[in-house]
Amino acid sequence: MNPFEELRAHSAEFRREVIECAPGIYVAVGFAASNVGMLAGEGGVVIVDSTESVRAAKNIRAELREISTDPVRAILFTHGHRDHVSGAEVFAEAGTEIVARANFFRELTPPADGRPWAGAAFLSRARGQFGMDLSGEQRVNLGIGPGDRPVEGLGAGFVPPTRFISGARADVAFCGIKMSLLAAPGETDDHMAVWIAERRALFCGDNFYKSFPNLSPIRGGRFRDFNQWADSLDELIALDAEVLIPGHTRPLFGAQNIRAALSDYRDAIRELIRQCADGVNAGMGPEELAATVKLPPSLAEKPHLREFYGCAAWAARGWFSGEVGWFDGNPTNLFPLPPRERAALLADSMGGAEKVLALAKKALDENHPQWAAELCDILLRLEARSESARRIKADALTRLAENQINACARNYCLSEAKKLREG
Repeated sequence: MNPFEELRAHSAEFRREVIECAPGIYVAVGFAASNVGMLAGEGGVVIVDSTESVRAAKNIRAELREISTDPVRAILFTHGHRDHVSGAEVFAEAGTEIVARANFFRELTPPADGRPWAGAAFLSRARGQFGMDLSGEQRVNLGIGPGDRPVEGLGAGFVPPTRFISGARADVAFCGIKMSLLAAPGETDDHMAVWIAERRALFCGDNFYKSFPNLSPIRGGRFRDFNQWADSLDELIALDAEVLIPGHTRPLFGAQNIRAALSDYRDAIRELIRQCADGVNAGMGPEELAATVKLPPSLAEKPHLREFYGCAAWAARGWFSGEVGWFDGNPTNLFPLPPRERAALLADSMGGAEKVLALAKKALDENHPQWAAELCDILLRLEARSESARRIKADALTRLAENQINACARNYCLSEAKKLREG
């Protein structure tokens, strides 16, 4: 199976369905980028996460109301990513408690105190990563969610938490359901796992989903502490859950199956850390790490570690930046030439812009789309409106996208190609 076919087959994870995971425990999968859980108790229900948009939340609420019409007593946010908190207004009722960790943090939202914020860049990159401007046919899936889903009211239905949980563990009860709310920093520092011990059911948020973890997102964001994520997985493994309900993709069943999957996830993260540390100590910079760091086949071939969403090469770059800093140790890179000046010198040394353009065409004809795109970048630094360079780069990005198993890379490349073609 080629990468594109494997990515398309992965869409089976997002079949639209409300799944009963254990008595009184449900999850709505495939209605949006992220899942919504529901716990049905005595005279009320508890919602776990509220998905990404008002429209998707309304669709899910209608499905869940077929199971229970009892009032919503609480909404639990596993973390502050907007695809988990942006439908809360649809589920919230008078008196609904909204619960989150004490360090709850909403990404992709401007700071309340008006500090400078790189929000335009984050949102633009997120738009490309999720293929928001692509057709449904181009956008196979999101890696962790369906390609086609309603986005009316995207990010618009957030309701602030009314109750904050601190400490490593808080034992609470809603609607007669006893549960433990666990600090589980991983994909975000504010992660909270929901453990219902009586039913051996665990909501793990985004600390596990059926893809290589997105340790360093291309949309940008805060550094994700790899060691912290692996440590949290150790704690989740120790619970010995019989049901695992991720924030994305379908639930897992059976203690042995869940232990193996979470252990694989932890081992993959720790193996990547080890290789990165060894590489840096041997003198490698971030690009050398990205080219060499790889999971062993015993992990890389596991279905839940295929690079549908995260990518080991990106993680290596992210680890270097977060743990080592921006400087790669090469003094040449302390004061590099400005990009346009460097492009001019490169073009001149290669025989001029026309020669560079011919080399880019040749690279594409010989099926070297990465090199073609890099050559076009030299030209576009000199003349951003060069139609020939834009066209060749668009074709190169499309070629790169066609052979991608990673949905983020595919969607981003196709989105940028679309921009280049449309001017």
